Amino acid sequence: MQGGPGQWSPNLTVVDIRPDILSAIGDTPLVRLARVHPPGNLVAKVESMNPGGSIKERIGLGMIERAERMGLLHPGDTIVEPTSGNTGVGLAMVAALRGYRLIAVMADKQSKEKQDLLRAYGAEVVVCPTAVAPDDPRSYYSVAAELASRPGHFRPDQYSNPANPDAHYRTTGPEIWRQTDGQIGVLVAGVGTGGTITGVARFLKEQNPDVRIVGVDPRGSIFTATGPADVTAYLTEGVGEDFWPDTFDRALVDEYEVVTDGEAFAMTRRVTREEGILVGGSGGMAIEGALRVARRMPAELVVVVVPDGGRNYLSKIFDDAWMRDHGFGEGT
Repeated sequence: MQGGPGQWSPNLTVVDIRPDILSAIGDTPLVRLARVHPPGNLVAKVESMNPGGSIKERIGLGMIERAERMGLLHPGDTIVEPTSGNTGVGLAMVAALRGYRLIAVMADKQSKEKQDLLRAYGAEVVVCPTAVAPDDPRSYYSVAAELASRPGHFRPDQYSNPANPDAHYRTTGPEIWRQTDGQIGVLVAGVGTGGTITGVARFLKEQNPDVRIVGVDPRGSIFTATGPADVTAYLTEGVGEDFWPDTFDRALVDEYEVVTDGEAFAMTRRVTREEGILVGGSGGMAIEGALRVARRMPAELVVVVVPDGGRNYLSKIFDDAWMRDHGFGEGT
């Protein structure tokens, strides 16, 4: 170590100083949910502890680094991505440091907090109607595709980009295996793009093929629908789909739990009040599904991925008037 007290050197190597915020992504904690489930076999991977507040920073970094390696992104280019918010934040963080512009295309059911947060990072936000088919020119998928077709614009496409599940295969999966000392018996995760559950499951099953993988799906999503009539609107953000993403390897999922919006939101509030962990709606949904599994399988260590925190949902799930207006009472 060079220099004495009060003398700083750029060559210091023994202090714990990260070179930039991107190097702080990952290594999020596992936390036992002992108040929600006293037997103690239910633990949460708390991804809100990432610097931007969600699991999606892992793939934001991975997708941009892949594009740079392949020569698909150049200084000053514009990144375009349809997002429920969190992937947009992950991309915005990387874009800010790498000198790119970002256009985040969102459905109008996403919270105002998410839109404002993206603008705070310098992104342009384009809001599209939710109640249209994916191939409708007004849908956020179609609008993003049109914008990305312009010169100097690039779409990472989290729904088909192999860097999405690969980020979780390289980071999230190994972290969970190390943190549980290989004792994990069941992984529970919500399914949206399918990247998280695919990447983590692939890694864990390579270590131990007996690890059981449970996907949690909002009622109305295509993943657990038995027919077209079952694919309906729902309010839980960031999970479920009305099409099958290429990033989702459905063969890795052993079973599903289907959770309604009301069940998800009630658990969101319960975990926040009883465990002191401010979770989002998709996290409440995943925990509701994981709690059912933990009760059925008391001898197994159940790990549930909680993808983000609740600050983006203060005007919705944590607002009593919004809950009443949507027929959920005031939660628990």
